[in-house]
Amino acid sequence: MAESERAVEGAEAFRAVRASEGMFDDEVVYVSTQRCRVRAEGGRITVTPWGEKEALASFPAEKVKTVNVFGSVSVASSVLTRCQEKGMVVNYFTYYGRYKGSFVPVHNTIAEVRRRQYGCTGARALRIARAMIKAKIRNSRTLLSRKHVTPPGRMKELEEGVGGARTMGALRSVEGEAAALYFACLDECLIEGWSFQKRTRRPPEDHINALLSLTYTMVTNEVISALRQYNLDPFLGVMHTDRHGRPALALDLLEEFRPIFCDAFALRLVNLRVLSHEDFKEDNHLKDSAFKVYLAQYDAYMKEEFRHPVFKYRVSRRRAIIMQAILLRKAMTGEMKRYHPLVFTR
Repeated sequence: MAESERAVEGAEAFRAVRASEGMFDDEVVYVSTQRCRVRAEGGRITVTPWGEKEALASFPAEKVKTVNVFGSVSVASSVLTRCQEKGMVVNYFTYYGRYKGSFVPVHNTIAEVRRRQYGCTGARALRIARAMIKAKIRNSRTLLSRKHVTPPGRMKELEEGVGGARTMGALRSVEGEAAALYFACLDECLIEGWSFQKRTRRPPEDHINALLSLTYTMVTNEVISALRQYNLDPFLGVMHTDRHGRPALALDLLEEFRPIFCDAFALRLVNLRVLSHEDFKEDNHLKDSAFKVYLAQYDAYMKEEFRHPVFKYRVSRRRAIIMQAILLRKAMTGEMKRYHPLVFTR
């Protein structure tokens, strides 16, 4: 490769990493530029192309709490050592955003909290799950109302009837019916040129489903990180069944965030024309440049603040998830009599 071509390629890589990582706050770092290496040196977390010395991005190490890496990105042992010493977490994703695993410091585990979590079964687990699903249905109705779509009356009936679910199976049935009614209305929330017929995944069959799946993955990661910060095992849930590699508790807590955080964000990207159909590949994954835009938009969205409906002060969406993890731990360990989900009524 000629020297001039290398310069152009290097400039493009710099713009890519700055667009997705450099604009973010220093607590959460996203590394999506391929063939890069993440290191901890000189009191900073640096991102450097393989085989080169000049850093594409650099962050103060004392502020970084989470590093998210996508695809062909290597993480040096110096970063993992810092994780052990300072409690930082590294999350691994495929290039297209599917969560693969995490490196979590050993001292993030407190045995007594885990013992109480593992003992949260039966009636207590059902009470927590009912609160989560009731919040999900209420938040689904709220999102539709915000988009000037009248929610089906049956959704309100299901929300009010959640307390009558006496088994997890009955609760899942209520949740499934409410979700079907909600998704049947989602098409009305989209601008002209976009449509939503049904929820599909693995793989998503259209562009809007691809955005929903990607956003669910991203917020699930936020939930996993929050649960681990407060020493809960994200793989042992109260409603979602245990399965190898499945973060059941994170998926439980995600339920209340799905409509009001995840779906709302995907709709924003479409309705404000931040992304278009031309930003997707034939397999419905985002193109490289569009994925950078998505990550920048996502991080800004998670840092946006709103007035908390219960505590009445302003918090970011990312902070709100952490607050719910704290409340969930208190409910699971018996410090609180019941779990208080995040509910928006308007």
